Amino acid sequence: MNHQEAKAKFIQTWGTLGSSWGISRTMAQVHALLLISPEAMTTEEVMEDLKISRGNANMNLRDLIDWGLVFRELRAGERKEYFRAEKDIWKVAKQIIKERRKREIEPVLKVLEELKNTKGDKNDKQHKALVEAVSNIESVVEKADFALERAIKLDENALVGALFKLFK
Repeated sequence: MNHQEAKAKFIQTWGTLGSSWGISRTMAQVHALLLISPEAMTTEEVMEDLKISRGNANMNLRDLIDWGLVFRELRAGERKEYFRAEKDIWKVAKQIIKERRKREIEPVLKVLEELKNTKGDKNDKQHKALVEAVSNIESVVEKADFALERAIKLDENALVGALFKLFK
């Protein structure tokens, strides 16, 4: 496999993984391209490499900036903006966890809390079943949230050590 084939395969694979993170394939492909680029890239370079429109490139670059995975660089004397990805994969993983918590887990916990406090007759079996199910789901989601929060705070070596202990 030559360099161009390897680059294309990496971008395609990272794009497929992106849907597992809760982002679009194209957004993950833009991230992959910037991740393996030795230099910051312009929007035009991203468009050309990935064969996507300016609007698609701009939208995905902005989203990646919002996620904290890509940074905008301005260069003195140039009107163009340049974009670079965070290269430390550990930081990338932690940032993805933070964003997914903020976008997925926190809103779910808020809804579950609201549902758990729904007014109803305590003797009504249907209401009791609803409150019980919601409470059980909330308990699991809170434990997952706690584990993710701890993972964010741990450094790489501590997390790897904790994982090894789990699998012994």
